[in-house]
Amino acid sequence: MSVTVAELSTYLTCPQVQVFLVVVLIAVIIKSLMQRQDEAVANEAEPEEVLPPMEKRDFTLAELAIYNGKDDPRILLGINGKVYDVTRGKGFYGPGGPYGVFAGRDASRCFATFSTDASVIKDEDDDLSDLNYMQMESLLEWETQISEKYVLVGKLLKSGEQHTNYKGDESEDEVKGDPEKKDD
Repeated sequence: MSVTVAELSTYLTCPQVQVFLVVVLIAVIIKSLMQRQDEAVANEAEPEEVLPPMEKRDFTLAELAIYNGKDDPRILLGINGKVYDVTRGKGFYGPGGPYGVFAGRDASRCFATFSTDASVIKDEDDDLSDLNYMQMESLLEWETQISEKYVLVGKLLKSGEQHTNYKGDESEDEVKGDPEKKDD
C-alpha cells in the first residue's frame, strides 16, 4: 500500500487528526517532565542530618521565613494556608534549588501561576482573590501533590489570627507525620 504525499497532506490537515496529534504531543511532554522529576527525586541525596519530626503548630509569615534552609536546616513552605515540611526535597526547595525561592515563604501564588520569580511572592498576607479559575485549580492540584509527598506541619496564619494550641488535640501519627508519605 503506497501513500502519496498528497494523501498524507490531506489526512494531516483533517481537524480531528490535528487535535489527536496535539493531545498525544501534550501527553508525551507531560510524561517526559514527570519522568525527569521522578529521576531527580530518586537521585537526590538524603539530608545531611536527620531532623526530629516537627510538632504541629501555626506560623505567621515572619515565623515561616526562618525555615528557609539557610537560617534553619529545616525547609518549610506555605501553600493555600497550610505549611509543609519539604526538607526531604532539599535539592528542589533548598538554597540554590530550582524552587529555593519558595523556602520559608507562602508559595501559593507561584504554584498558581507556574512562576519561580521571587517578585511574584508577596511578603504580606495574600488572599489570592485576584487569581482566575484556572490558576486556583492549578493551586489546588499543586497542594494535593505537596500533601501526598510531604508532612503537614501546621497552618499559615493571616494577620490578626491567633495561634492554636495543638498539644493534646492530635494523635501520635499527626505529631510525627504520616509514615506512609512517599519517600523522595
